[in-house]
Amino acid sequence: MTHSMTGYGKAVAELPNKKITVEIKSLNSKQFDLFTRLPSAYREKEIALRNSLARRLVRGKVDLSMNVEVIAKDVTSKIDHNVLSQYHREISGLAAELNIPRPQEWFSVLLRLPDVMRQEQEELSDEEWNVIEQAVDQAVDDTIAFRRQEGEMLAQVLATKISNIRSLLEAVEPFEEERVEKVKSRIREGLNGLEGIEYDKNRFEQEMIYYIEKLDLNEEKNRLAHHLDYFITTLKEEEPQGKKLGFIAQEIGREINTLGSKSNQSGMQRIVVQMKDELEQMKEQILNVL
Repeated sequence: MTHSMTGYGKAVAELPNKKITVEIKSLNSKQFDLFTRLPSAYREKEIALRNSLARRLVRGKVDLSMNVEVIAKDVTSKIDHNVLSQYHREISGLAAELNIPRPQEWFSVLLRLPDVMRQEQEELSDEEWNVIEQAVDQAVDDTIAFRRQEGEMLAQVLATKISNIRSLLEAVEPFEEERVEKVKSRIREGLNGLEGIEYDKNRFEQEMIYYIEKLDLNEEKNRLAHHLDYFITTLKEEEPQGKKLGFIAQEIGREINTLGSKSNQSGMQRIVVQMKDELEQMKEQILNVL
């Protein structure tokens, strides 16, 4: 089943004192590229998150963000006695030196000064991280579901393009037969126009067969048809096949180019141009296939 690399997932982790919103956005990339925006308390888990997401999302430019909304916060601030004492000594010294009165309300002054209140670092508990992990897994599940839905639409577009190229390939045949007859007639007319020169008709037929064989398109047509079939088969496989589809598209392009180099008839050349246009549109879509 075809998956796109474009995806989005969101989940919320509910804790007694906070709500954590996890969002994942994914775009196309040649490999797995993860960009994270995590609160400082969860930075220690970044490597574990990276490994988990790489295993499940496989490929793409992935943006993971966590937003913490505090619902009820316990008091975790404490007075730093050393800083407070230092401020008290310095203010007392300055008051004596400048001959000005000391503050009447010491605490109202001191508690507003920088670094007097010390914030204690919260430790990440296993219970909290388990809840967050479940939210991340849910966001990944949503992202994969989004990718699957986008992939189904991509598969339909690619299958249509393959069908269009196949139809164009079938349209080559009438022009091919007409082209061979025109080549024979043109060469005969040229020879007949040479007065006083006779030529070996048997040798002419041999050379004509050799020349027509060089212009024969059956081998290229067969290979192109095989590549088209292989593309559709690969498109239906369960495992991610984006890179493989890209390689097959390159082979399809080679055969179309060969058809173009051998087509010396305007109708065929127009068909080849149409094939190339369909193929370029395919390649643009394949860039987003997982």
